[in-house]
Amino acid sequence: MESTNNKLAIVTGAARGIGLATAKLFNQNGYKVAIVDRDKNELSKLSLANNSIKSFCYDISDFNKVDMMYQEILEWHERVDVLVNNAGVADFASIEMTDFKRWNEVMKTNLDGAFMCSQKVISYLKNTKGSIINIASISGLRASTLRVAYGTSKAAIIQLTKQQAAELGEYGIRVNCVAPGPVKTKLAMAVHTQDIIDAYHDAIPLNRYGTENEIANAIYFLASDKASYITGQILAVDGGFEATGVGLPTLRK
Repeated sequence: MESTNNKLAIVTGAARGIGLATAKLFNQNGYKVAIVDRDKNELSKLSLANNSIKSFCYDISDFNKVDMMYQEILEWHERVDVLVNNAGVADFASIEMTDFKRWNEVMKTNLDGAFMCSQKVISYLKNTKGSIINIASISGLRASTLRVAYGTSKAAIIQLTKQQAAELGEYGIRVNCVAPGPVKTKLAMAVHTQDIIDAYHDAIPLNRYGTENEIANAIYFLASDKASYITGQILAVDGGFEATGVGLPTLRK
């Protein structure tokens, strides 16, 4: 049985949704967990029942803040075993309406932030032979309208995963990627119209949205010893959505 005593997992973008579900799952399995998010208000709402899970308020799109983040986390716990690059922002707009500011805001968090967080943790993962799990999206595997910045950033995360795996494997560091499909988060349910919900039902072979815990389970598996010979892989956790057809007609209206 895998021993997780004294291991630390860092999960970015973890004040809510998939990130929070992932943080809780690691903690339930014996990890110390650093919850990182830039949303101070959401972090303040968290009920962290024990001293093995702690929140850290940082914006990982700011290179200088990443240094400060690691300094504070490593003062709390002096090793790192898992980094989950989950922090991300979405901006859905047509190509013509996506100016550089909008494009850059997405890339700073989704791509630059993941790269910087990974780069800064390598020396610690060398010591623990740890792993990085990057969170992409089904939008990085299949194109859709209104996702030129978001989809491109997630496609870049997929390539970044392969680059990292190729270069860091010799140190025993594994790097994999989870690409979630439609997930039933509070945010998704707030912005998805009934037409979109119905269309996803028809387009996804399993006929439903995924849950936050289902994505968290995939992330945890890739970080665990059960995946000890898996690296450089992209796991679509999407109910079969990526395997079927073109984008939703409802979204193309």
